Amino acid sequence: MPTILIVDDNKIDHQAARRYLSRLENLDVRQSYDGVHALEEIERQLPDIVLTDLRMPRMNGLELVERLHEKIPLLPVVLMTSQGNEKIAVEALQAGAASYVPKGLLKEELADTIERVLEIAAAKRSQLEIVRFLDHTESEFALRNDPELIAPLVSYLLDSLDRVGFGDDTDRASVRMAIMEAVSNSMIHGNLEVGSELRSSDRDLYYRLIEERRRTAPYSERRVRCRARENGESVEYVIEDEGPGFDPTTVGDPMAPENLLSVSGRGIMLIGTFMDEFEYNEKGNRITMRKRRAAGTR
Repeated sequence: MPTILIVDDNKIDHQAARRYLSRLENLDVRQSYDGVHALEEIERQLPDIVLTDLRMPRMNGLELVERLHEKIPLLPVVLMTSQGNEKIAVEALQAGAASYVPKGLLKEELADTIERVLEIAAAKRSQLEIVRFLDHTESEFALRNDPELIAPLVSYLLDSLDRVGFGDDTDRASVRMAIMEAVSNSMIHGNLEVGSELRSSDRDLYYRLIEERRRTAPYSERRVRCRARENGESVEYVIEDEGPGFDPTTVGDPMAPENLLSVSGRGIMLIGTFMDEFEYNEKGNRITMRKRRAAGTR
């Protein structure tokens, strides 16, 4: 049974997070009320994932992320953000946090985010293997529109990073989240043409529409292509869907603090945080993402 440690000094928010996570089966929920106490709890019993607020006494969420990344880099940490904390949230993502959920969207987003991060983390731990002397890898996938294929795809590509010896745990965690967001965007928003705004306004309709379009032409006939080239110095991923695309020039800067809490563009914001560069083609149905190995890592 996976264990989650919720770290939040606000008891109301703490109880709300616990309530929204109740739909996840076989999840052991533990609690802590600040970063210092959380480190003590983690020392006593290591959880599978940490969910933390940013603003707390004694040690805030950013400091907790930095300490955990230094001591236990494979332990995923998800942030809960609120209005006014955008800059700190970006810093925490850059320091090693796995993802974030705006507090205003906990009901709609929290359980799904925790479930996705847990799946990726479990696959990473169970399949870690390094093949020596491999120069580079190239692979291409044509995925049907099944969200359950995303975690195995990411796990496979992360294994390739290990095989070619790319970067450190922070680099690999960054690539993990970027691929997951890019493929999910291409599959759901691109091929199935289901907008992210619907998930906020009517969650049940959002998932019902996804399932309906997965079985209905022309949506069901579309594929997501993922092309990867990885070596010890750099990685490149090209994710392309067969949907109508969009005009990339109409999208506001997802890295701007005022856009951090918007449900629309959150995937692009994560990609921009975790990858060194990314670009869309003119049609807006293909994204190319690149990351270089940081100096001193191998």
